Amino acid sequence: MIPSFAVPPKGFGPGSMTQDSEEDLQYLAMPSGVSVYTPHLPELDDVNAARPAIAFLEALRDTMAQWREGQSVMIRPDGLNPANRRIVDDALGEGEVSIVLEDAAGRIEVQETVFAGLWAMRAFSRTAAAGAEPREQVEVAAFPHVVLARAFPAVRAVPDLAASAGEGVVNAPAILTELLDKSATWQAGAVPHVVNLSLLPHTPEDLDMIEHVLGQGTLTILSRGYGNCRITSTATPHVWRVRYFNSMDTLILDTIEVTGIPEVACAAREDLADSAERLGEICTIIAEPAP
Repeated sequence: MIPSFAVPPKGFGPGSMTQDSEEDLQYLAMPSGVSVYTPHLPELDDVNAARPAIAFLEALRDTMAQWREGQSVMIRPDGLNPANRRIVDDALGEGEVSIVLEDAAGRIEVQETVFAGLWAMRAFSRTAAAGAEPREQVEVAAFPHVVLARAFPAVRAVPDLAASAGEGVVNAPAILTELLDKSATWQAGAVPHVVNLSLLPHTPEDLDMIEHVLGQGTLTILSRGYGNCRITSTATPHVWRVRYFNSMDTLILDTIEVTGIPEVACAAREDLADSAERLGEICTIIAEPAP
């Protein structure tokens, strides 16, 4: 007699699945290609009339090619008529990083162009006359210095930790003591200090206390790529809240960084060199008269 365990069960093994069942299987489509950069060329009706815009773009190209680490160069589009301004805006496009600064002096909106390290900004003053046009300029930098200089309040009294700790607070005092110490001793060039709230045990009351003690800053940064990274300055110098969301807008990583500016918001030196090369290609193409 053959023992039962020596006989394979029915429905298993080669040949056990019918052809019909294989045809019913549905497979997810695999990615078929990778998105790559393709230059966007503004449409020019008259190359000669567009010479001021071309000259402005060439000046941007030269500035980016000569850029060095830590530099910030401002260029204003003064002298360009509306038609040439539209050509410049069309050529620069919009990149993945948007910035808004709002404080007592006014509001600054910054949009990274499609060329990393090249930032277009508009400044609105609260003291300007009604209907006044915003001040516009372009900055070449790893991150716009004009908004970074106003990201934190000049003076702020830190709330008392003991008085801020209410019912339900567990780990917030220890986290805040660490962050406030790093903030007070921060120096330019220091290695970023990161507290990963996603990995630390905490209660909702802990988060409320952390937000209350650190305060709300003036700068908000949104970096769009694979999902979103939202960065906000706190009212505590050099302390940033950095949160990562997936494509479904679900929070997947929540951190607090003590640094000059979170690296995820900055363009690298290689990015600016590549941007200068790509912008140069566009300048060469649009400067050629149509056959």
